[in-house]
Amino acid sequence: MKTVIIVQARMGSSRLPGKILEEVAGQPLLIFQYERLSRSLKADLIVVATTTNPLDDKVESLCNQFGIQCFRGPEQDVLLRYRNAAEAFEADVIVRINADCPLIDPVEVDRVIEAWFERQPDLDYASNILEETFPMGMHTEVFSRTALNHAESNACNLEEREHVTPYIYRNPNLFQLYSIANLENLSHYRWTVDYQEDLEFVRKVVEALESNKKIFNMMDVVNLLKEHPELMNINSQFKKSQNLL
Repeated sequence: MKTVIIVQARMGSSRLPGKILEEVAGQPLLIFQYERLSRSLKADLIVVATTTNPLDDKVESLCNQFGIQCFRGPEQDVLLRYRNAAEAFEADVIVRINADCPLIDPVEVDRVIEAWFERQPDLDYASNILEETFPMGMHTEVFSRTALNHAESNACNLEEREHVTPYIYRNPNLFQLYSIANLENLSHYRWTVDYQEDLEFVRKVVEALESNKKIFNMMDVVNLLKEHPELMNINSQFKKSQNLL
């Protein structure tokens, strides 16, 4: 079965336009994230799924520059964009990642992928978002192409089409779901990039952790923040959790 990480990315963010091209550790945020994801041992391919909006010509150009597979689809109907991208790259298993999560840990991504495969052939969807125990910015969802196609064919409201997976996890009568929870509740941490302050936070974290020249993981970030809690003040005014209801 072909496992494909599909990263949704676009320039037209309403809160921080062009954030995926902002610099982190001397390179565009999207490339920084891609290099972290490329350390996954469970994924066969990483694809950036951007939009047909001319603004996103820059995203396609960046992907071409770095030899990254790129797919372009509808801007607002992200569910259809995912379905078409999965079809174009013949994905059997889809791993959904947002481009505004540069600190994503490939080990945690693999943990969700492995949980999905361990429960086959019965499982349709696995994620670490159904229970709020992971930092916001570490969210990973894994689902079958069959489940994706079913969702795309039946999801009607705009939220379900924009956020890709709500139709799946809100219908446990139709899909077999599995939740991965962290032993320590880390949901109070906000590591996603929606605002300029989030970007500054990520830059500070990366600067601190990359100085030792090792590949840092989720718990390295946690330990850094426990040692230097003042870093969290940079973006502490923003919402840390998401409502899945």
